[in-house]
Amino acid sequence: MRNMFRRLDGWLFALLLLLACAALGYLGTRHVHVADWTANGRISLSPASRAVLAKLDGPVDIVSYASPQGDLRQTIAGFLQRYQMVKRDISLRFVDPQLDPAKMRELGITVDGALILHYQNHEQRLDELSERSLTNALERLQRGNDRIVAFVTGDDERRADGQANADMGTFMAQLESRGMRAVPLNFSQVNAVPEHTDLVVLASPTVPLAPGAVQALVDYVQAGGNLLWLTEPANDELGLKPLADALGVRVLPGVLVDGSGSALGLHDPRMLALGSYPPQAITRGFQLTTLFPQVSALAEVARTGWATHAFLRSSPQSWTEFQPIDNTKSSDIRFDADAGELKGPLDFGFALSRLSPSPDKSEQRAVVIGDGDFLSNTYLGNGGNRALGERVFNWLLGDDKLVDVPPRGAPDRLLEISQGELNVLSFGFLFGLPLLLLLIGGAIVWRRRRR
Repeated sequence: MRNMFRRLDGWLFALLLLLACAALGYLGTRHVHVADWTANGRISLSPASRAVLAKLDGPVDIVSYASPQGDLRQTIAGFLQRYQMVKRDISLRFVDPQLDPAKMRELGITVDGALILHYQNHEQRLDELSERSLTNALERLQRGNDRIVAFVTGDDERRADGQANADMGTFMAQLESRGMRAVPLNFSQVNAVPEHTDLVVLASPTVPLAPGAVQALVDYVQAGGNLLWLTEPANDELGLKPLADALGVRVLPGVLVDGSGSALGLHDPRMLALGSYPPQAITRGFQLTTLFPQVSALAEVARTGWATHAFLRSSPQSWTEFQPIDNTKSSDIRFDADAGELKGPLDFGFALSRLSPSPDKSEQRAVVIGDGDFLSNTYLGNGGNRALGERVFNWLLGDDKLVDVPPRGAPDRLLEISQGELNVLSFGFLFGLPLLLLLIGGAIVWRRRRR
């Protein structure tokens, strides 16, 4: 009788185990749960990709021109499933490119597996299957059309395509992959800003602008154009006063220095590190630290119909230093009120907006920042410099939905391990784990024989 109960007990356990597996299988078809245990969650969508998907208001139709032979279609479907889990109205359809070669040539399909994304009467083609490229394509769809960003050239400004330390080539290359197109604007060749320009950037000229160029910029602003002006210390003598008057701002003399920078490891007192920002749409929810190498303080001097909001502000320990400090130690610099130096906190970033004089748009926007180095190739990678620059451009272009998209970064896929730790892991897998399994098996056998 006792053996019968043991056998019945075993059969009952097996039956319950089968029922549990069947229940798990049924629940698995009805509910999906994915756990990513990889470092930095690298097989999951990044917060930036999720934020871009959240900004898309309608369905996204994706057509993949992939050959049915091989595993390419399965790879594409598996990759896009991560996006479909976040945004349910992403659809995927496959087309065999070999069935209609003429149509493929018309569409410009040259890569097996190429994708064409459709969203609200706009489309983007994608030849590379990666999260960065697909998310950038979705962001371009959100913008609708490429935005034309004209960089003033000819007066030794920072170049949008330059690779020199002071240029902005690295930053603009990243923005161009997300739907912004940089073009040069030389007023020695044209006498006005071309039509259909979405934004004009005046990036730290070092020589005086011709009066005609300044007047063209003033006319552009007065006509409702959006402007980004990056100025520098001692740049108040470049003939740009008419432009400053049109915006109602003034570049204050001197260079901002911060007496608390040494506590942060900054040996140059002209380096300003910010970790908090005045509330404004550009800096809403922004908490990254930014670094500004040489900064001019700004002041609002006149009411010109603009709504002016400061979004960059120095610390209370800062002031405008008038004396040259190239070879001066931080401890030797002192605030001198008698010389007219101004004590912080002082604003050096203004966001301006007003009803647009142009009938084509409702609002006009401008940003003036007392430093352009923070977006240069040299300093772009410091803290949140790139992320802040992206926010500034998105706000100026009216892409408010994209202003607070989290910054994108490549996950750390390197495992750093010492030789000793590697030896311990190797010993554990080769000897420790098999020995543990043997001990567990021996304990089970011993318990069964005692019954």
